[in-house]
Amino acid sequence: MVQIKTPEQIAKMREAGLVVAAIHAATREAAVPGATTRDLDMVARKVIADAGAKSNFLGYGGFPATICTSVNEVVVHGIPDDKTVLKDGDVISIDAGAIVDGWHGDAAYTAFVGTGHAPELIELSRVTEESMWAGIAAMKLGNRLVDISKAIEGYIRRQPRPATGKYGIIEDYGGHGIGSEMHMDPHLLNYVSRKRGKGIKLVPGVCLAIEPMVSLGTAQTEVLADDWTVITTDGTWSSHWEHSIALTEEGPIVLTSPDCGKARLAAYGVTPAPDPLG
Repeated sequence: MVQIKTPEQIAKMREAGLVVAAIHAATREAAVPGATTRDLDMVARKVIADAGAKSNFLGYGGFPATICTSVNEVVVHGIPDDKTVLKDGDVISIDAGAIVDGWHGDAAYTAFVGTGHAPELIELSRVTEESMWAGIAAMKLGNRLVDISKAIEGYIRRQPRPATGKYGIIEDYGGHGIGSEMHMDPHLLNYVSRKRGKGIKLVPGVCLAIEPMVSLGTAQTEVLADDWTVITTDGTWSSHWEHSIALTEEGPIVLTSPDCGKARLAAYGVTPAPDPLG
């Protein structure tokens, strides 16, 4: 069953989304050489507390932190700790979420720590982020779930190949429905699979977290002994971008973007619906 939200519920999700956006802004500023991933987690905890919100990551399935901090070859679900000290040249993906009055927001971004990053790493993040926006632009009334998958994969496949030979679109993880829970139906692949068919029809009230994860090599991953940390099997570095989006009669609203996605969607000829919070 896919949960369909009312305008009032979408407004609550927008409140949660703005808390997530504030977490992103604060952790991006704090992601500097010498900081530990635990430091970033503490920054996120303060933002959530100051907003009067709740964490949807802490305790989820036993997860011990407020955000996921995935460094270099870690694709997703990295656990913040005191041992992981960020170094000049690292790449970190930070996944964060928040709950307001029982409604969830969830989003991720990739940041560059310090300077001196290889051009292929900068391009990897750009390609991953832009594929997300291509997917968001495909979240239109009357489209099917597969149209989002097709837009994400299509954008990535059209880009020049990196020096490593290819981009690996991670197969074991993808986007998802979001609302009164963080992870809900439907599961959203970042590539097209004939086995999955066309998926649900996109109608007003559908809310999705669209989150491509891409590596500079393999599409395959493995989970470390902590039962959370996901790495690429070939050790290549990766990028992860995510936004939560609500579809309305007037178009999409990027709930976790400060401007509802207006600036980035303009390139696709898409105008977001008005901000439900005014």
